[in-house]
Amino acid sequence: MLPESTNDAGGTSGGGLAVPMAWLCAEYLADEVLRAAALVAPGSLEYRAGLQALALTVHLAEEPGGPAGAWAPCRVDEWLRHTAYDRPWPPWVEERLAARQAAVGDGPDLALARTAWSRLRDTWIRAADLDGRTDPEGPVDEAEQIWLPAWKLGLPLAHLSLHLR
Repeated sequence: MLPESTNDAGGTSGGGLAVPMAWLCAEYLADEVLRAAALVAPGSLEYRAGLQALALTVHLAEEPGGPAGAWAPCRVDEWLRHTAYDRPWPPWVEERLAARQAAVGDGPDLALARTAWSRLRDTWIRAADLDGRTDPEGPVDEAEQIWLPAWKLGLPLAHLSLHLR
């Protein structure tokens, strides 16, 4: 692979591979945040769900060219807003993927983002029921588990990890 992105009209430079730099940067930032928060073990399903949810949020919140000033407070605040519990995250992801498709067409970054979204949406994880609690202020009963799409577990993990950064 070439060490730089090849964003010309054909998606390649001199027949080389297009490198998904924007996605790789978003995934790197997400990994950095999750490892620093140390809420779940790297390599676990929960970690992977949080990584993909945060990488998608970072990637889709940015301009198509990739993150600029990634750790600027306004960027982190925006990511926190998008990952907040009361936000409709799945429709936002779908809208941003469609807008990115319309703006720049197919490319390696969009392909990886679509794959991440597909995995988050289609993978189900057995976990504690965070939505069906009778006492929202009380502790979570870890014994009461249900099947959740991976994004429902990854998104709160991403949000909390951002707060702990």
